[in-house]
Amino acid sequence: MPSREENSGDVPAMDAVAIDDDILIGEEAIDFDAVEHPPELELGSEGNLGEDDSEGSADEASGYEFRFSGEMDPLSFAEDEDASGLKPYERFEWVKNHYAELAATSRPSLRRCESGTPTKRFREEEDAAASFEELMDTMVSRKKKRSRKNQPLHRGRRKGSKNKLNPEVTRKLGDATFHISKDNFEEAISVLKDVIRMAPNLSDPYHLLGRIYVMNGDNKRAMNFYMIAAHLNPKDTALWKVLISESVKQGDKSQANYCLNKAILADPGDTALLNCRASLYLDLREYHKAAETYEQIFNLCPDEIELLTKATQLYKISGQWQRAICMLEGYPKNHDADYLVVLGLLSSILMEHGEYMRALEHIQLAHGALKGIPLHLNMKAGICHAHLGNLENAEDHFKDLKQEDASSHPDVIVDVADALMAVGQFNSSLKYYLMLKEVDDKNHGYLCLKIARCYCSLGERTKAIEYYYAAIQNLDDSIDARLALSSLLLEEDRSNEAISVLSPPTESDSQPATVSDTSKLWWRNGKITLKLSQIYKARGSLEDFVDVLFPIIRDTLHLEVIQQRVKMRKRLSRSVLTERLKVLGDQQADNVFQGFRPVATSADLYKAFRAKKLLEKKAAEKEAKKATALETGFDWDSEDSDDDSPRLSRKSCRPPLSEFLKEEGNHLLILDLCKSLSSLRRYWDALEIINLCLKLECDALPLQTKEDLRNIGAQMAYNVSDPAHGWEYVRYVISHRPYSLSAWNCYYKGILRSNRFLKHNKFLYNMRAKHKDSAPPILISAHQFTMISQHQAAAREYLEAYKLMPDNPLISLCAGTALINLSTSFRLQNKHQTFLQGLAFLYNNLKLCEDSQEALYNIARAYHHVDLVSFAVKYYEKVLALQPPDCPIPTLPNENATPVTKAGSGYCNLRREAAYNLHLIYKSSGATDLARQVLKDHVTL
Repeated sequence: MPSREENSGDVPAMDAVAIDDDILIGEEAIDFDAVEHPPELELGSEGNLGEDDSEGSADEASGYEFRFSGEMDPLSFAEDEDASGLKPYERFEWVKNHYAELAATSRPSLRRCESGTPTKRFREEEDAAASFEELMDTMVSRKKKRSRKNQPLHRGRRKGSKNKLNPEVTRKLGDATFHISKDNFEEAISVLKDVIRMAPNLSDPYHLLGRIYVMNGDNKRAMNFYMIAAHLNPKDTALWKVLISESVKQGDKSQANYCLNKAILADPGDTALLNCRASLYLDLREYHKAAETYEQIFNLCPDEIELLTKATQLYKISGQWQRAICMLEGYPKNHDADYLVVLGLLSSILMEHGEYMRALEHIQLAHGALKGIPLHLNMKAGICHAHLGNLENAEDHFKDLKQEDASSHPDVIVDVADALMAVGQFNSSLKYYLMLKEVDDKNHGYLCLKIARCYCSLGERTKAIEYYYAAIQNLDDSIDARLALSSLLLEEDRSNEAISVLSPPTESDSQPATVSDTSKLWWRNGKITLKLSQIYKARGSLEDFVDVLFPIIRDTLHLEVIQQRVKMRKRLSRSVLTERLKVLGDQQADNVFQGFRPVATSADLYKAFRAKKLLEKKAAEKEAKKATALETGFDWDSEDSDDDSPRLSRKSCRPPLSEFLKEEGNHLLILDLCKSLSSLRRYWDALEIINLCLKLECDALPLQTKEDLRNIGAQMAYNVSDPAHGWEYVRYVISHRPYSLSAWNCYYKGILRSNRFLKHNKFLYNMRAKHKDSAPPILISAHQFTMISQHQAAAREYLEAYKLMPDNPLISLCAGTALINLSTSFRLQNKHQTFLQGLAFLYNNLKLCEDSQEALYNIARAYHHVDLVSFAVKYYEKVLALQPPDCPIPTLPNENATPVTKAGSGYCNLRREAAYNLHLIYKSSGATDLARQVLKDHVTL
């Protein structure tokens, strides 16, 4: 079959398609954002009938070339919708892959041919039975062949072996071209379809149909026909360029990548296509491959020094700076202007990686050949000497810098000053920085920052503070400068100025910022907030410390909780399911490839059917989740993402304090914040921080820190309005410390606040069953019975506790009180015995308390309760005779003790209570004067 170029006499040139290469594949036409990695270059492209066999590709060598044959209908291939959902280029890949599979299954086995089976012996016997006449005829026919030893060797295809077009096909192509020129597109389409039926593997009719559909605005069909024409004639670069341009216009990036690969295979020396590929790699941030592509272009165009520069810079970005150095060192040393550019780049890369001696050797070699080098190379040589410790040689190079160079070469002076500051020569570096002070207005803020650092290193704090102030006034991103300035101000005991430097500006001074810019404001930076909170804490300003630190730590912990990975059952991704579904693509009724039978096992078909159901289910769930995510304010990252869950964008997901939880000192800061919130009675805020910390992953915080947080939460449980929010912490602490009296006191305080005793009976029962030797849960149960006046049950529980702790005065007091109350019951028969038992416990309490006023008062009150007034008067008088000292009120750890003023001294003295009860006895006995005298002596204020 002749190529399209050879039929130029019959078919007019396609001017509408053969557009100039610069228009089709220039950087502006091919500038698009790639989202997929381009497929790797194949070993070869599809063959074109009529080309020389010596130029065949790897596909031709393997026997594959795309051709329509059998039941494949070219027109349905281009015009019908593909039921499997494949794109045009993917359908060609599908055909190629299935061809390889079918060829592999139909290829005869070599093992069977090499094995000594009876079949082989049978065939050998048949060959041996050939007649003698046949052998003679073969030998005679070989002798009659003309010898070609003396004839010249002809390369390529022999004349007359090339397939020629049918004259009818040539005539119809000419008619179709005539109809196109007259805008008779319907007639042209009809004629071209006849040509396709006659010669389905000729690329010209598909090309013409593509032109017609482009003129009619049917780009989809046009792309299909162009794609067929390009695959039937893969060496036609112009066709691939048209497909690239149209794919980019349609936004089909994967198809554009595919066509770009085919175009490069067709013409590997096309630099415009290679430039397009390099740009594509840059969009994908595949810097190494982009550098290799630019290196390939530079080898084709060695005079383009910009290509060498791009390649070396990309190699440096990708971390392969050694390869960049090899490229630069391999550049011809002709000592022209381009070589000086290469030398500058080479020395910069070597100096960045500490190869100062090597860079110095290259510069000195050029200096000797040229007898003089530019200023920037001379300064680089001085910088190399400075880093190598040769300060005198460095100064010899630096003395060429003059004040007038500050306006013409400011970057060179900055490099020199930075190098001197890096080696500790602050006085020398300060001299060069000051040379640029009046000239470089563009970078005045950064210049002032470097000058301030020099002064700070020299110990001149006053000047350093002055230049730090100048730096923060000229820099938008002044975080480091403000932190350094605040540290200097604190060293100078100017804490108020340090706070003003780190505090956000007032509303009148601050400029309005959009929502997207608020995260970039310097006063919202985590380092600024932490520094400011430390200053407030050092000053003892707890309220300011909490107001500054609480919001940023809360936001950080909240985002850390959201972003932590939850271990879930492994699920197949969408790409894997789609790959499995391709097995069913050839079983669709309207698929153009239905002539191919599927090469798949029953297991693969089962997986494909399941994948189809899962994809349909995922599509329905995805739409529902997307609608829900948009309603709740989340951003949906991508329609093609394997992860269908709504996610916050990366910018909004970044915590204010990055890497905050990885530093051990910050764990103590969280504890200090919770304690400060508790001391300020901001219990809900403290509980919020504790809840977020405990929701983090196991290794996010140490176990001891989590234990301390739970203890703080348990102690705050009885202080909040609803103690239910702290029950989990209290129960956790008690479960791990069942014998701690402080923990049980905290738990009992919470119970008294909630007034819901029945709710906690199950927990108390479990703790008593698990820890039978623990007295606190028994005491709490007994107290509950006492509160509902079930004194018999209470006495039973108190006696159980007394067995465990006989030396505890509180248990003796409670047991005696319960027994005395029980003795007043009407149904009790042995009342006197019970009362005496109760008195025995009260006297035991008196003994354990060493005749304290409180124990004496309890005995007097017991006698008074059963109307034994004579004994009651005796003990009341003993109470009045004692003057006990004031004792501190017991509190829980981290609990604020109620301050006692001087006017309230004597709060532990029971003298007034005893005097009042004694006057009641005297009054009931008729001794009113004595009762009046007791009140006058002990109760009158």
